Amino acid sequence: MKKISKDKLPQLWQKISGDFDLFLPVEKDKILNFSMWEDGEKVNLKKLRTNMPLKNIVFPQTETYLKFKSEGKKLSLKSVAAQGDNYVVFGARPCDIASFKLLDNIFLREPVDTYYKAHRDKGTIISLGCNDPEETCFCGSFGIEPDSAPKDADIALWDTGSELLWKSQSEKGEALTISVMDLLEDAGEENEKKLKEIQNEIKEKMEELPFSKIDPSKIEGTQQEIFDKEEMWNEFSERCLACGTCSYVCPTCHCYDVKDYDGGKSGERFRCWDSCMSSDFTLMAHGNPRTSQMQRVRQRFMHKLVYYPKNHDGVYSCVGCGRCVDKCPVHLDIVKVIKKLGGEK
Repeated sequence: MKKISKDKLPQLWQKISGDFDLFLPVEKDKILNFSMWEDGEKVNLKKLRTNMPLKNIVFPQTETYLKFKSEGKKLSLKSVAAQGDNYVVFGARPCDIASFKLLDNIFLREPVDTYYKAHRDKGTIISLGCNDPEETCFCGSFGIEPDSAPKDADIALWDTGSELLWKSQSEKGEALTISVMDLLEDAGEENEKKLKEIQNEIKEKMEELPFSKIDPSKIEGTQQEIFDKEEMWNEFSERCLACGTCSYVCPTCHCYDVKDYDGGKSGERFRCWDSCMSSDFTLMAHGNPRTSQMQRVRQRFMHKLVYYPKNHDGVYSCVGCGRCVDKCPVHLDIVKVIKKLGGEK
């Protein structure tokens, strides 16, 4: 294990950005998001959660994949490859990294989504443990450890105060580590002992959080029985504004629509994020199978808590990041649904 002084981080970022696009949690107008780093940017590694999840890097909000142009009676089509260079994400939290695996289950199964795969293959992911989990965090409910070294991280970091401990976990991580070795030092046994103390402190903090006892495994009933709880789904849907915020801030939501931009004699075909909260979601030529807000609300939570785990060995389509809890304007979130389906009033 290595370590790096926080004073050397600007040098580290400068060095990494010479070979990669470097994404860091950058604060602009008091809003924190992962953005491509430039010297002088205000980086905030202390704040736990970014406004938007990391999925935008591997699954862009909009992405063009075809351009077309007409000249007389001739129509030319040109495929557009996935854009972007090799990149490094520095400071990804364990919950966001866990979401990549859930997205992989969708986009990397046959037939493989070549655009998503291209974005995933170009990335080197550096995690950062969560020293101070927020009140709306409940990642532990889905088996995610905020103090851990996520398996899908190429390098794992922990904040010990004035330094970051550094552990390489993959070939990509080892290659990056070697390239910045002049800025790193050996951590030594003392720091490894300190890390264990920090990890124990984080576990204790997690146990004290309001949502620490959320347990999706307590959800009762068969798929059909849960689906048929119309009174409950109506109760939830009456509060929903159908704004779609929950879908856009969720790290694991992956629905998209395909649209054409008509520029007259030229245009583009692109895909863009979609939301099951929208009234035209699943709209087809013969109509829409979900005509009420109740049906759309039910679809969202059935997918995350019933359909997805049924098709993916019991894994839920949620990582407990708490963004939907924090962002929903009417406080309708997955925590309330889990509690209700688990028998709580």
